Amino acid sequence: MRLHTLRLQAFGPFAGTHTIDFDALSADGLFLLHGDTGAGKSTIFAAICFALYGKPPGDRDLLLRSHHAPAGLLTEVTLEVTLAGRRLRIDRIPAQMRPKRSGEGETSQKAETRLSEWAVDADGQGRWEPSSKSHQEAAVEVTDLLGMSRDQFCQVVLLPQNEFTKFLHADAHGRRELLGKLFRTGRFSFIERWLNDHSRTTEKNRDAARADVLRLAERIHQAAGPDLTTEYTAPTPDDPHTLTEPARAWAQDLLHVSHTDHARTLQAATTAKENLVRQQTFEAAARELHQQQTIYISARQQLDLLQEQTPHQDTLIQRRDQARRAQRAAPLLHAADTAADDHTRAQSVERTAREHLLPEHKDLDASRLEAAEHRLRAEAAVLTALIPEEDTVHRLTAELKRTDAERQDFATQQRTAQDWLEAEPARRGTLEARREAARQAEEESRRHQTALDGLKTRLEAAKRRDTHLAKVTKAEQQLADAEAVTGQTGQDYLTIRRQRTEGMAAELAATLTDGTPCLVCGSCTHPAPAAPQDGQPTRQDEQDAEALHEQAKATQEAAAAVLHELREQAATATGEAGDTPLTDLQTQHTTLTTELTDALDRAADQGTIQEELHTLDGEHTAQTQQHSTATAGLSARNTHYDTLTQQLTELTAKLTAARATYPTVAAHADDLTRTADRLKETAEASRSLATAVQTLTHRTDQATQAAKDQGFDTLALAQQALLSDEDLRTIEEEITQWREACAAHTAVLDNPALQQAAAQPSADLDAATAARAAADDQHAEAAAATNAAHTRSQALTALTTDLGTAIQRLQPLEQVHLTARHLAELVTGNSPSARVRMQLEAYVLAARLEEVVTAANTRLHIMSEGRYTLSHSDHQAARGARSGLGLEITDSWTGRPRKTDTLSGGESFFASLSLALGLADVVTHEAGGNPLDTLFIDEGFGTLDEDTLHKVLDVLDSLRAHDRTVGVISHVPELRRRITHRLHVRKSPAGSTLAHLTEAAE
Repeated sequence: MRLHTLRLQAFGPFAGTHTIDFDALSADGLFLLHGDTGAGKSTIFAAICFALYGKPPGDRDLLLRSHHAPAGLLTEVTLEVTLAGRRLRIDRIPAQMRPKRSGEGETSQKAETRLSEWAVDADGQGRWEPSSKSHQEAAVEVTDLLGMSRDQFCQVVLLPQNEFTKFLHADAHGRRELLGKLFRTGRFSFIERWLNDHSRTTEKNRDAARADVLRLAERIHQAAGPDLTTEYTAPTPDDPHTLTEPARAWAQDLLHVSHTDHARTLQAATTAKENLVRQQTFEAAARELHQQQTIYISARQQLDLLQEQTPHQDTLIQRRDQARRAQRAAPLLHAADTAADDHTRAQSVERTAREHLLPEHKDLDASRLEAAEHRLRAEAAVLTALIPEEDTVHRLTAELKRTDAERQDFATQQRTAQDWLEAEPARRGTLEARREAARQAEEESRRHQTALDGLKTRLEAAKRRDTHLAKVTKAEQQLADAEAVTGQTGQDYLTIRRQRTEGMAAELAATLTDGTPCLVCGSCTHPAPAAPQDGQPTRQDEQDAEALHEQAKATQEAAAAVLHELREQAATATGEAGDTPLTDLQTQHTTLTTELTDALDRAADQGTIQEELHTLDGEHTAQTQQHSTATAGLSARNTHYDTLTQQLTELTAKLTAARATYPTVAAHADDLTRTADRLKETAEASRSLATAVQTLTHRTDQATQAAKDQGFDTLALAQQALLSDEDLRTIEEEITQWREACAAHTAVLDNPALQQAAAQPSADLDAATAARAAADDQHAEAAAATNAAHTRSQALTALTTDLGTAIQRLQPLEQVHLTARHLAELVTGNSPSARVRMQLEAYVLAARLEEVVTAANTRLHIMSEGRYTLSHSDHQAARGARSGLGLEITDSWTGRPRKTDTLSGGESFFASLSLALGLADVVTHEAGGNPLDTLFIDEGFGTLDEDTLHKVLDVLDSLRAHDRTVGVISHVPELRRRITHRLHVRKSPAGSTLAHLTEAAE
């Protein structure tokens, strides 16, 4: 890769358009990039990286757009570069905001990329031919031509010494991060992670299989129970070896013991069954004998009880015969009873009816009762016709009451309206006076608000005035202190410079070496070199004193600028606020605020007063209308009230005569009607009683004759013997049941088998039942034991089979996990057989580090004049840390290796520079061998003495001899004298600028 030109526009600190001609700058193969801190030296390399990859180094996207650039100037980078023999031009415009082409405001500018290649036609004419406008295509093509990623490019082309010093002093982990990015050894990390994940997966599968075996073993143990014992040891999680064949033998032995126990329980169950059959037969015989004896005894007892009921049965038979004879005369007997009941009821009705008659009607017969009834009904009809007149009285009374209430209401409304109209003028005058006072308060509040606004502005200005004056006093003191420091540092700088000038001979003598020409006289012999005086200042002391003086001057200038600005601000504030003290202004502000608040409170009543006046006008109209309406209504109601009063008086007199002693005419008419109804009922009851007497006499004679015909002496005896059909049927059923029961029990007692059983001793059923129950319990226990043994044998058979399957699955998983774990420990450096604890990626990186160290030692040998040699170490790290990326440096003066972090600043610089150059060579070779013709070295030269600096520059010259261009980024003044071509970056408030300087130009 060789750079030709770089064009920057509105990029980073560069506000305008700047072009760097690398062909001219690298004419001698070595150029210097220098300038003040923050001027933008590193931005140039960032622009190169952005042009090639579309992104600057690290995360610096936010710094692409220059804050100093005009709004219409787009941020753009153009790079001409030769990659793998092809000359390309890359134009990139990052995404940014730009002014709209028409109208105001901003719009979004999309990112653009243009890749062009220089081509020569058949006529020898060269031109740029577009190659791609795609960000992705350009990035892929540039990456393929360079053969390295952006991180590799930034690390190899720009050699940041600070980072390589850290790399030199870092531990194995720190070196691994950098080398892993550069050599892209992430695939080996992936292998490590995959093997670790695979080991964990196989371990998980193995543990699951072990858990299955243990779970089945626990289930076998639970199924076997505590009564089955074996000489084999049960499998346990503490000893994984017992989970395979020992577990299988343990389960098989338990199964065998279970089968033996099952056979024993089968034999015991058979014996218990035979005993149960014998006891069941004995119990059945005893139960049958007990039943026969019980039947015979019960029949004997029941027959004795039936014989005792013989007199009662004879009485029932006699009563049944009498009832049958009385039943033949039953119709006439029933007719006589019915006539007697009708006669009794008629007497009761007639007696009750006469009890409700008036005294003058109690002794009248039926015909005279009917005449009195007709007379009373005629009087009631006359009164009924007057009943509606009572409703008319009620209606007139209610209407008269309502009319009187309306008269009173209208009178009240008339008086209320009259009172309001008389009081209205006084209320209206009061409201108009309040409205005028509120208007005057509103004008007063406007005046107060205007004055308050002006006072508020003066008050804010007074606060700024007092604050700035206090700062001015403090700034004046700071300026005086800075002037004193500037004077002191200036005096110190002049003193040190004078002392160094006086002792310059001793300083030059310190650099003399026998056989080397003197820089002043050219002689190779130095017989009497000047000796340094005590406390002789060095060049570094002079530079430090100069730096302190410049810093003090900068501080003094900054303090003066701050003081000047504060004085201007204080003057401006004083012009706005005047000389009035802040406390006086605050008092005036408080007084005005109080007066304004009071005026606003008084003026706020104006709207309320206006609403009250509007309301008063509406009320005046309403009250006037109310007074007119009430007057007219009162007159009409008075006339109507007099008419109603006359009608009510006339009707009341007529109804009083009709009511007599009753409360109402309707009550009088109702009483007459009820009396007539009672007279009618009594007449009807009197006629019914006469009819009932005749019927009773006739039917009694017929029933008496029928009773005598059936053999009864009197009618009463026949009626007593008479029974209902249901009672007669009940007596006959009782007689029949008694006779049938006697016959049944007699038949039982005549049974020969029962007579034979009764002759035997009483059967002992309880003893037989107890013996059968005991045999039944014994058989149940034996059957339960057999079932339990059978179930256990079946469960153990199934579980033993499942255990064998689980063991077959576990055995290969154990072997697979052992292999996976061994491989994982091997690639991670944790294997006990590993000589060192080195991971696979670290092993690969260690090989690359050896190549880097070999390439670095070729430069380090020159820079250190053969004194130092870097070496790679894979010794075991402290406290078991990872190994493989250790670095040591051997000092040929002592012959002993030592740690790299013991090197001095200058030694660390050229050692880290050697590593950086060696790493660039190895990464370039790793990336495909494409030559990197341009390198940048960033800082670190300030830690070198002059001799070491010369040696380092010689090494850089050697790079130039191999057709490489080296750009040095440094502040060291000595490099400005040694390097002819320089690119000076200057910073200013308007943005940074670039200048190509040469020794001839200066």
